Amino acid sequence: MSEKGTLATLLRIFPYAKSALPRIALGMVAAIAAHLFALSIPQFLRDLVNSLKDNGTAETLVPAVLMVLLLGLLEGVSVLLRRWLVLTPGTFVEAGLRAKIYAKLQDLPVSFHDKWPSGQLLSRATGDLSLIRRWLSFGLVLFVANGLTIIVGLGILFTFHWILGLIFFVCSVPIWIKGFQFERNYHSVARLSQDQAGDLATSVEESVHGIRVLKAFGRGDHIAGKFAAEADTLRGTEIKKAGLIAGIWIYLILAPEFAVGLSLLAGVWLVSTEQLTVGGLVAFLATTTALRWPTESIGFLLSMTLDAKTAIQRFFEVLDTPVDIADPENPKTITEPHGRLEFKDVHFRYSDAPADQPDLLNGVDLVLEPGESVALIGITGCGKTSLTALTTRLYDVTGGQVLLDGVDVRDLSREELRTHISMAFEDATLFSASVRDNVLLGRPDASEADLKQALEIAQAHFVYDLPEGLNTKIGEEGMSLSGGQRQRLALARAVAARPAILVLDDPLSALDVDTEALVEEALRSVLTTTTALIVAHRPSTVQLADRVALMQDGRITAVGKHSELLATNDHYRYVISSLDAAGEMIS
Repeated sequence: MSEKGTLATLLRIFPYAKSALPRIALGMVAAIAAHLFALSIPQFLRDLVNSLKDNGTAETLVPAVLMVLLLGLLEGVSVLLRRWLVLTPGTFVEAGLRAKIYAKLQDLPVSFHDKWPSGQLLSRATGDLSLIRRWLSFGLVLFVANGLTIIVGLGILFTFHWILGLIFFVCSVPIWIKGFQFERNYHSVARLSQDQAGDLATSVEESVHGIRVLKAFGRGDHIAGKFAAEADTLRGTEIKKAGLIAGIWIYLILAPEFAVGLSLLAGVWLVSTEQLTVGGLVAFLATTTALRWPTESIGFLLSMTLDAKTAIQRFFEVLDTPVDIADPENPKTITEPHGRLEFKDVHFRYSDAPADQPDLLNGVDLVLEPGESVALIGITGCGKTSLTALTTRLYDVTGGQVLLDGVDVRDLSREELRTHISMAFEDATLFSASVRDNVLLGRPDASEADLKQALEIAQAHFVYDLPEGLNTKIGEEGMSLSGGQRQRLALARAVAARPAILVLDDPLSALDVDTEALVEEALRSVLTTTTALIVAHRPSTVQLADRVALMQDGRITAVGKHSELLATNDHYRYVISSLDAAGEMIS
């Protein structure tokens, strides 16, 4: 294994396995001891056979037999001890690594998750970490122990006769040559296999998530065929892996067998010429038998090691990803937030946008005074949602500033910033938890009164009719609820957080007209004391705000009351006329 390649990669995992290393090291010692006991048995067999040949008595035979029995028992105890030592520590390492990668995924910005398929992340957090655990607990221990056993065993073989030892050594050379070739070829195939497994997990996740769409359009067979094709591709890669492993197994099995055959011929000749005793030949063959398992195991231990190398690389691909949106070294604090929000010459473009394409947000200037509600309106694709995402640093500006009470949001810790600003999205995401936990996600210590008030404002009275009321567990992503019910819970979650600033990205789009009117009336009581930025796709939502900001070509081109803009701005009249009763933008 190359110093800069496999070994250097494997060593990266050890700082994360410090707590397990003592027991893993003791497990190696126990494994080595088991092999040494096994290699010691032939030494006593030599004396036992020679004693039998020389008509040995019970006084000479019994001690040798008892010693062989004792060594066998010690070997068995060492194997049990090795298993006991290494079994538990690996599970703690796996749990620690899984917590580490999960925390990293939570810390990474939204732009990272936009690019990475969920199945790839899932396979790294489950399958890859499980593989690393098995390698630490089993592969590493046996690879070291068996490797040392082979070296020691070859040395012992030379003690019987140098010709026999040389034969066995020469016959083992092709194994080592094949091993280096195997490492070069197997690594790329193993990496491809694990990546394809991640893609397959993504396909499963997408099909389960979109099952309603697939059924509605009758595309189940199509997606099943696509999945089968991906699975077949993975199968082909796994077969290629198996072929490479089988290739090295040929050498691992045939080379020792060939060496034993040659050694037996040479040994018989040496016995006939009295250069070797019969007991010595028996002990030599018994030693080669003791070396059979360590030698044959090298193939799958090497493949496991290379699989672990790939898993470690994939793990660190996530862990090494820089967090572009991070807390400042010396964060500022806002002890008494007033809720003044200012966009000052804000520019923004997505990292994967073409270089010749203008900024999506190209110099936005907008001020929201404390307690003021502003509706943000514009045609589809003008950057409204992107602007709202800058408030809580889901993305960072590429130019200009977003100021909260005069403080650049980048100078605040993300935790503090997100306690001052709360968001409700059009696509309401809920979690597999109780209604209570979902609504109080942003403020777990809220009182029952605050919880009930938030549900009242969002017109989410339906929760009391659920089987267990507020303690009813919502299914994955809340898909057991209607779209309107999910939106109302998401709105209640934003209101319950009691933020200084409330950012609402068209949170009422799935509500019927009557429910929307009730929600808007209840929201007015909240918006009298809370600054609100509302992305509006309905005329009624526009009228909820104190002022309206018109976005056009990445800029705020007009700000004023709805009636004023309606009377003076042609583009505003066009945008308003494009809003139908359902709140959809006509493209």
